[in-house]
Amino acid sequence: MVWMAVIFTASSDTHSYEHSSRLIAPLLYWLFPHISANSVDWVVFIARKCAHVAEYSVFALLLWRALHRPQKHHPRPWNWRETGIVLLIVAVYAASDEFHQIFVPTRTPRVHDVVIDTLGGALGLVVIWMVGYWRKRW
Repeated sequence: MVWMAVIFTASSDTHSYEHSSRLIAPLLYWLFPHISANSVDWVVFIARKCAHVAEYSVFALLLWRALHRPQKHHPRPWNWRETGIVLLIVAVYAASDEFHQIFVPTRTPRVHDVVIDTLGGALGLVVIWMVGYWRKRW
């Protein structure tokens, strides 16, 4: 629930493109004085989309952990049903987050952000599966 609040807060005006570009652009101009405005916009865009992927990867990890609940000496095997439920919750929350942005004047809801967020959740689940496979838990 706390992470959901963090994501919800990130959809506010203070985390809009204008605000994040005010942080990233000066750093880029300092590091690369001859960088073009288009390049700065591109870097800001990529950084914002990576933030989407990261926050929803963590969200999926936390949801999976809450649903999976392994015991200390009894690790539960990988469960594709739980994985599907987690991914569905991630997608629905991503859609509701974009819906919320309709009511924030400086934000624009985008379907492709829901897709990116859901892919971020899927990436988090893939990482969990890979770690479990590597540690021979499933």
